[in-house]
This record gives sequence, structure tokens and C-alpha cells, in this order.
Amino acid sequence: MKNSYQKKSGAAKLIILCLIFSVSFSGCERIKAAYGKKKKTDTAREVPVFAVNTTLTAKGQIQDYIMLTGDIVAGSTVDVYSDAAGKIYALHVSAGSRVSRGTPIATIDPSRPGMTFKHSTAVAPISGTIVALPAQVGMTITQAVPLARIAGGGALEIKLNVAERFISKMAMNLPCEITLDAWPGDIFRGSINEISPTVDLASRTMEVRVNVNNPGSKLKQGMFAKVRIITEQKNNIVKIPVTAAINRFGEQYVFVTAKDPANPEITIVNKRIIVPGIIIDGIMEVQSGLAADEEIVIRGQTLLDEGSRVNVIDKIAPIGAAN
Repeated sequence: MKNSYQKKSGAAKLIILCLIFSVSFSGCERIKAAYGKKKKTDTAREVPVFAVNTTLTAKGQIQDYIMLTGDIVAGSTVDVYSDAAGKIYALHVSAGSRVSRGTPIATIDPSRPGMTFKHSTAVAPISGTIVALPAQVGMTITQAVPLARIAGGGALEIKLNVAERFISKMAMNLPCEITLDAWPGDIFRGSINEISPTVDLASRTMEVRVNVNNPGSKLKQGMFAKVRIITEQKNNIVKIPVTAAINRFGEQYVFVTAKDPANPEITIVNKRIIVPGIIIDGIMEVQSGLAADEEIVIRGQTLLDEGSRVNVIDKIAPIGAAN
């Protein structure tokens, strides 16, 4: 009886041990599977993907310039004088009139009390436009008093005062772009046609004159103009936004997008060292290191490194590609 009970008790203990071992083994397997899954997920998360904006490098023109302001003046002016002293008997023109050489300007009566003289006529010495007419009928004048002022040939110029630090950039025939508040949106063309040989001691400026084309006679003497003097112009160069370039440890570079060789569906970036040129209005000339139509990162590049994975959120239109 006792042996039978001991046998049953031993069998029960064996079954319990088997159950405990089975449950323990199953739990270990589950922990192992869960740990392996977690480790695999953590490994995938170790490769970050950066959100960036990109654009294409553009090929075109870049201009260095100096922006100045000045007044529109007549290119050449001549005062009209009378050959005789006396009273102005009649005026034959008005301000703004177009005259030719020899056109009568005013008739002068040189008579004195008790003496009658033949009338004298003052004529235009050149062809042009009457821009000032100080003479009035009945006024007594002498040969030293101007009757009128004529702007010759209809040509207009812009008088500019160039600061001393920019004098070295001035040269004859430099192209200019002129804009006026009176004609918003219109751009008039001109070029430097006169450079003063001296510098004003008080203002430390040098006078420069710019001739200006006047289609439709829109420009008038006395108007205020904004003049962009093009001091340097380069054509067919590669240009990028200056914000795309990174300057670190004595190197200047940009990041260019590319396909991951291991997985073409993934976009990565490559570091490209560049040689910059002139920088104008936020646009940089690239002398070497980039070609036209390469996709570069212009926003979000500060955390990137060689081979970093990126997600292109937005592609910005190339800058000034049509210039």
C-alpha cells in the first residue's frame, strides 16, 4: 500500500516538473522572440531620415552693380541773350517749346525817351527745347540778362555723385538700368558718358553723368531717378542660392541628392566642395564643384553629413534660370 502511494506521488511530481519546464521553456522562447523583434526595430530606427527642401542649380547671368540716385538734367543747355539792351516788346516762344537754330525767341525795343530805334530780335543759337523762360513782356534787360534757356538736342542725362570707395569701379560706357517712381515697372537704359576728373573735398564724392534713352519722351528734366550701374557681368555661369552653401572648417560645400546604391528607392546626399565667386542679392556664383541642373539641398542641410538619408519635402524652382 505504501509503495503504491509513493509511486503515485512520484509520478505526480514528475508531471508537475514537466509542466513547469514546459511553461518556462515557452516563456523563454516568447521573451527571446520579443527581444529579437525589439532589437531588430531599434536597429532600423538608428538610421535617421532628414526632411529637406531642394532646388536645381541654374546656369545664366550674374551682375555686380552699384545702386545710386540722381536727378535728370539736360545733356547740354545754352542761354539766349539779346544783342541790344531795352524793353522786351514780344515773346515768340513758351516754356517747353521745341525750337530750331535761328527761331525768334523775343523782340527787344531798344528805344529811349526822345529816340526811336529799330527793334532787335533775339534768336535761338541751337536747336532744342525751351526749359526756362525768365523773360517777360515789358521787362527791361541788358545784354548780360538771359532771355531763355535751351536744352539742346532733346538729350537727357542723370547727374550722380559717386562715393569715394566706389571710384575704382567707375569706367566709361558702363551699362546702366534706370527706374523712376513716375513710371513704375519701366526700365530705361543708359551708360556712363562723363566722369569728373576731381573729387569734391566737402562730400568726398565724384560726379558721374549717365546718358539715358528716352523712348516716348517719358523722362523729363528734374525727375528723380534710381540708377543701377553694372560694374561686372558674367554670362553662362552656375549659380545657386547663397543659403545652400555651408562653410565649416575652412571648406565651403553643398549637399547634392543621389540614389542610395544599395537601395535606389532611398535618397541620400553627397557632400560637394565648391569654389564660390561673386555674391549678389543672395545669389552665389559657383566657379567649380557643381554643374547645371544638379539637385542641391537649400533647407534642412545643417544636420546632414555624407551619405545621410533625406526625404525631399519640396522642390523649389531654380533661381533666375531665364536671366
